[in-house]
Amino acid sequence: MEYLPIVALGAIALGFAVFSVVAGALSGPARYNRAKVDAYECGIEPTPQPVGGGRFPVKYYLTAMTFIIFDIEIVFMYPWAVHFDALGLAGLAAMALFIALICVAYAYEWRRGGLDWD
Repeated sequence: MEYLPIVALGAIALGFAVFSVVAGALSGPARYNRAKVDAYECGIEPTPQPVGGGRFPVKYYLTAMTFIIFDIEIVFMYPWAVHFDALGLAGLAAMALFIALICVAYAYEWRRGGLDWD
């Protein structure tokens, strides 16, 4: 009974997602032509891609992974901040160690040039 609001919210979210997909499929026009299926590149004619796919710089993936790592850090800090007074000195020491490790990783990435956008 304790989790009933969470289950209800999940059911509402799932229902809204399913309703949105079904309503979009039913209400949208079904007239497809070549222009609608082609990729849109800001009014510029799409360039043909190489057969094996184009080379994509790894820098984009590394930057995305950096943002994910720092977002996860923030996600771990929220519960700590909410229950800061209840955790005591052990919670403070654990978070200090966690922040120190994140700072070491940040300094390493900065030194290796992972934050330079060339």
